[in-house]
Amino acid sequence: MCANEVRASKMERNETVRKVYLDHAATTPVRPEVVEIMSEYMLEVYGNPSSVHSFGREARKAVDKAREQVANLIGAGPEEIVFTGGGTEADNLAIKGIVEAQAKKGNHIITSAIEHHAVLHTCEYLEKHGCKVTYLPVDSDGLVDPGDVKKAITPQTVLVTIMTGNNEVGTIQPVKEIGAIARERGVLFHTDAVQATGQIPIDVREMNIDLLSGSGHKMYGPKGIGILYVRKGVKISPVIHGGAHERRRRAGTENVPGIVGLGKAAELSMAELPERQANLVHLRDRLIDGIVERISEVKLNGHRTRRLPNNCNVSIKYIEGESMLLNLDMVGIAASSGSACTSGSLEPSHVLLAMGVPHEIAHGSLRMTLGRQNTDEDVDYVMQVLPSIAKKLREMSPLYSRG
Repeated sequence: MCANEVRASKMERNETVRKVYLDHAATTPVRPEVVEIMSEYMLEVYGNPSSVHSFGREARKAVDKAREQVANLIGAGPEEIVFTGGGTEADNLAIKGIVEAQAKKGNHIITSAIEHHAVLHTCEYLEKHGCKVTYLPVDSDGLVDPGDVKKAITPQTVLVTIMTGNNEVGTIQPVKEIGAIARERGVLFHTDAVQATGQIPIDVREMNIDLLSGSGHKMYGPKGIGILYVRKGVKISPVIHGGAHERRRRAGTENVPGIVGLGKAAELSMAELPERQANLVHLRDRLIDGIVERISEVKLNGHRTRRLPNNCNVSIKYIEGESMLLNLDMVGIAASSGSACTSGSLEPSHVLLAMGVPHEIAHGSLRMTLGRQNTDEDVDYVMQVLPSIAKKLREMSPLYSRG
């Protein structure tokens, strides 16, 4: 067979492979409705929102509408929404901005050992600049004990930052309880809700949240746009300096197409949330139960029920996560072995290690995160191919004993 025939044969096989995307925690496909409205604000309504002429006023009107749409999703007021360049920037603005604004009060931050690196690396940076950071432990399910938060607060504490839902294992934290403790002690509370916004109901007032980070591309919106909710009355210093945009909280000409797209994605998420959440829980539980039943020596990572509706994270013993990902990709299934931001690292997940998962088992983690387009047939396909992949890889592993 000549080289051209070999390539043609491979292409033919690839075309027949079923494609199943199970990496929605890394990013989501942009919805057609979002693309459509973004195109309008790229091609037709292209004014600068800060300009006083009609082109600018029309763009400003669109930005204001998007601010309302996002605020409605989390129970906030429009004036409390700051548009950012993404979830990472929102985390940086929340943490650095509060530390600088509260410098006269103290320099102590409380966070958890399983935060996203956008939070952890920001805290590490601030430690090098004189801040003190307490990294709270979690239990075997990845839960922070609110009592530990209460014990860790000192007169110098200026911020508690605990994520809403973990990006790797999906565990949902007791945010409302933690927020109540912080408020009782006069400490501001920030939550990284990048994975949770649009996935589960969020009400910043009911949940005692002072600051909240969100991201467009995690809820079927565009990449490169995010939000920081800042409760009215909370003083925050900007980390990007320039013009007076976003009520002097984030300088730079507004990304109007991205903002409008995020607003539309928020509106759609709010309208569909109850139905989509129920469907994702159904698919998630089928996936978890199927893996546990059909593959021996599997550990579920994260709380069994107190988890994001789309998250399935398991460790299949005696197998490296990277090998599973490559084999799944060959049969058309896109998954992850942890956070997309650390997928290039050879180190095991810091989240799993903090939960007490042994190093060698943490290396065998597999994260599959479902989305609005996934079906029961997708789950059936995973269960059709994953057990045989696990069996094949185990037979190649020097750690696995069949006897």
